[in-house]
Amino acid sequence: MSKEMEMKEVELNELDQEKQPMTGETPAGTEKNGCVRVKVPEDTEVKFTGLSKEELMRVAGTAGWVRTRWILLVLFWLGWVGMLAGAVVIIVQAPRCKPIPEMHWWNEGPLYQIADVSAFSGDNGFKGIEEKLDSLNQLKVKGLVLGPIHSVQADQPSTLDLKTINPVVGNEKDLNSLLERAHKKGISIVLDLTPNYEGATAWFNNAASVAEQFKAACAYWLHKGVDGFLVSDLGQIANTGSWPFIQAVVQTNATEGTKKTALMGSVTGVSVDDASLLLNHSGVDLLLTSLPDLTQSGVDQARTINKLYSSHPQTSLGWSLSGRLLGPLTSRSSAVPIRLYHMLLLTLPGTPVFNSGDEVGLKAGEPLDAIWDLESPAEEKNETAKTVRAERSELRSFFKALSDLRVKERSLLHGDFASLYSSASSFAFLRLWDQSERFITALNWGDAPATMTLANSDLPSEARVRLSTDVEKLAVDDMVSLEKLELGPKQAVLLSYPYTG
Repeated sequence: MSKEMEMKEVELNELDQEKQPMTGETPAGTEKNGCVRVKVPEDTEVKFTGLSKEELMRVAGTAGWVRTRWILLVLFWLGWVGMLAGAVVIIVQAPRCKPIPEMHWWNEGPLYQIADVSAFSGDNGFKGIEEKLDSLNQLKVKGLVLGPIHSVQADQPSTLDLKTINPVVGNEKDLNSLLERAHKKGISIVLDLTPNYEGATAWFNNAASVAEQFKAACAYWLHKGVDGFLVSDLGQIANTGSWPFIQAVVQTNATEGTKKTALMGSVTGVSVDDASLLLNHSGVDLLLTSLPDLTQSGVDQARTINKLYSSHPQTSLGWSLSGRLLGPLTSRSSAVPIRLYHMLLLTLPGTPVFNSGDEVGLKAGEPLDAIWDLESPAEEKNETAKTVRAERSELRSFFKALSDLRVKERSLLHGDFASLYSSASSFAFLRLWDQSERFITALNWGDAPATMTLANSDLPSEARVRLSTDVEKLAVDDMVSLEKLELGPKQAVLLSYPYTG
């Protein structure tokens, strides 16, 4: 076959295939249809353009869309009103926060008495105190009670000058510098204006004779920027006719929103009933008492504290177990460790007042410079001296930890008080405030172990140790049972548990 004939035959075969049906079947008597092949791109992207503005306008006015819009609008407002009603119900049913009681600067932390300014400051007077403000600020001290610092000869009322500073402690320029620096650190300055502080009686056996001079001195020192005054043997001056005028000078000097000046008094050796009567009669801002006393029974302590707390606002209660007349805290009882007094005073409702050196357990007659040796100790070769320094450093740290808790925790700062347990040589009480953490103080100053069953229906079964004098048996953050709280002899513990609603 020629090449020309072969090409014609190929063309006819291709033509026959194109005439075949697309199904691939060739019915009899019919001619084959042609095959059509369409190539569709595999990655074809379909774009949605939506409706045009004209199309939307035509659809928006239809009955279906109008009804749908109304339904959605009604549902929106029903949901909004429902959420508003739910919020109102939650607010109404939620527990109300208890209003914070009125607090003054002397209620916000411990007060620190410096009776002998020269001894405390190393014969540098006011300047020496100014240099030690940072250290006192670390203890969360809110006020310094200085002196007395005025000039007077013992039992000689004619030599009394309440406006003149004893040159041994400094001058007014030094005092002004101390006031300015202390105020910047949030520390207030109180002057002890007890007239006859070096004599046999505080008021020369005749308070009325010096009352006018006392009133004039209060006005004078207030003008200099002093924040308050303390007088010993308050009963004598409070019974004079001049006392209301003294109150008017000191207690009405502040305007709304300004810092209040404190009028303080102290009494020693009086019963709880007499102290309560004097507090009512005198109207002082803060009454410092030598109550309670851990040398007595825990039952008596509970009665004393309950008596004062139930009859007077805690903002007017001051606990002072040491000072110019009482000596250091260590002189209260050698049988009671000083840590127990720290634990008691810094967790009771009211203002704790300490004497210089109490924070490190100084004893009567010991030099006050031992306080500052702890901060920059010299090289000590004597093992006994090293041991004493270590003990005092630990005691200061214990005091600081307690003071930190007191100023930070609302229950300890201004919370309510409830007695939980008392026996001959042990005592436990509860401090609580609204929805804040609760605190339990338990003390055993006896020579034998004590097992306390704390009686309060709201107490949990366990509480957490926050601070303890026995770190081996009651370490910080340990959980202990409140049904049978065990304390060793001469031990104390501070516990806490959360508010549960």
